[in-house]
Amino acid sequence: MDIAERYIRLAHAIDVHSEGFVDGYGGPQEWADRTRRNPDELQLEASELLADVQQVSDAARREFLRVQVSAMHTMTRIVGGETIPYEQEVRALYDIDPPRAEMDELDTALDALETAVPGGGPLSERIETLRQKVIVPREDLLRVAGPILAELRRRTQERFGLPEGEDFSISLVADKPWGGYNWPLGNLKSRIDLNTDLPVPLTGLPDLLAHEGYPGHHTEHATKEALLVREKGWLEHSVQLMNAPECAVSEGIATNALDAVMDGSEVREWLGGELAALAGLDGADVRAFLDVVEAQKGLKGTSGTAALMLHAEGRPEDEVLAFLRRYALATPERARQTLRFIGQPQFRAYIFTYAVGSDLVQGWMKRHGPDGFGRLLREPLTPGQLAAG
Repeated sequence: MDIAERYIRLAHAIDVHSEGFVDGYGGPQEWADRTRRNPDELQLEASELLADVQQVSDAARREFLRVQVSAMHTMTRIVGGETIPYEQEVRALYDIDPPRAEMDELDTALDALETAVPGGGPLSERIETLRQKVIVPREDLLRVAGPILAELRRRTQERFGLPEGEDFSISLVADKPWGGYNWPLGNLKSRIDLNTDLPVPLTGLPDLLAHEGYPGHHTEHATKEALLVREKGWLEHSVQLMNAPECAVSEGIATNALDAVMDGSEVREWLGGELAALAGLDGADVRAFLDVVEAQKGLKGTSGTAALMLHAEGRPEDEVLAFLRRYALATPERARQTLRFIGQPQFRAYIFTYAVGSDLVQGWMKRHGPDGFGRLLREPLTPGQLAAG
């Protein structure tokens, strides 16, 4: 049995104990064996696979498998009932350190926002008033999304290329802990779900669609399937794992996807002009809320800090919600949505892949120039490689 088959079989065996560990799969169905096995047996299997990975001849393939299988070994310990300290869990699963926001920096950012956001009353309420002016009605979301996706796809094809036959469907869903999700289906296909539990502002729609579609998750999965699975025969890339280092790279790609095909001034002009008109919104309102979104970047890291409060420090949920309401400037509904996300077993450590992955990819792109993002779409890079290179 070769390395890829052992890797895929182990991934599915872990998924039996931790449903959702396998995020997507497009490989041989006979390898997707879901026979329930003892976690101790899986831990031994992961240890043996980790040792054998060292014999893989290709250095890039070997390093990718090494960090992935190491995370799988950690998962076998977790499903076996072992309690791993939270920060250690983040490091062991994602090959990244979980950063904590500095409170004095958050307070400084809040002070800056107080003067940047017009009006009187509580800051969160003033921001919510502005947000409500740029909401796209649920019934209009797919209509407005169509032209956005068409432009993003055109630019992605022009700058990075797309494999022949790639495609995805897009649907509206509800009662989910996330805002959007890309489900890799194999055969160069994906399904994108947009969650409408909370109203969707126009200002975030291009970023959301770039994140999940072009040139984000869908583009990465389809490109790697075409180049790594079909051309090189590295079938381990036919499965996507939820709790593994590849997620930090993938979320880093997705959080920087819009910037990879469109600069900030273009996005602002597009949103305040053509897209505002398409959505039936006032362009001045859109531009005003974009200013607020830009000012809020100083509050980056609040969700991860909330997760540390909840899982590492054992703070009560009410205290975490109060933190989110103050520093994420969240309405009660948005604060509870964030708490729901970081409280899910699959996402409790995952939350750090967004901010840390984003920083890693930004650093990589600065060092590697115009083709830096393209390499991320094509090559099996790890968080450690992005940090070092």
